[in-house]
Amino acid sequence: MTAALRAVTAYTLHEHPELRRIYAVPYAGSAASVRVLEKVGYRCEGRMRQSAIKDGQIIDQLLYAILRDEIETA
Repeated sequence: MTAALRAVTAYTLHEHPELRRIYAVPYAGSAASVRVLEKVGYRCEGRMRQSAIKDGQIIDQLLYAILRDEIETA
């Protein structure tokens, strides 16, 4: 999954030079999703409290993003 995210991120920024950032909003309890994002270089920018409903429960989401400059220097 890490290789796939890395490839999609690079492809998207290459094909869309106007984009400055890509972001993702995993559920706060999804450690595997968070780990994949971090391994690719996405950074946590915050927690969106009570922003989603999953299985009838109100849960938090995290905001992860990567900037074009961070990809180009990696």
